[in-house]
Amino acid sequence: MSILNEDGFIYFKKAEFTCHETGENEINEDFVHRLDNLRGQLGFPLVISSGYRSPEHTVERRKHKPGTHSQGIAADILVSNAKRRGQLIKKAIEMGFTGIGMEGRYIHLDIRDDDLTMWTY
Repeated sequence: MSILNEDGFIYFKKAEFTCHETGENEINEDFVHRLDNLRGQLGFPLVISSGYRSPEHTVERRKHKPGTHSQGIAADILVSNAKRRGQLIKKAIEMGFTGIGMEGRYIHLDIRDDDLTMWTY
């Protein structure tokens, strides 16, 4: 039996998903619960490098329309090695994450409404 923290999650704190530029945090709790479940199944820590991004965040303002980070349904996760990146991607697909981007040391995960979409940066 797992014990939930004060934010209602097992492994994450809501503060880990706060916008680095504005301090806002409108992360979708269902998304965090799904990441929590993913983390539990993987058995190794997931370090969030970017979670919620305000539409005013520098990266989001450059886009034609704000992306999944500003919808609160995405996170970039630092992963320490190739084996763990492969495990993370495989399990994320199995668990229904629909947006997966890969760039060097991090993996972007989201739950967009589309079919599975994968890309590299």
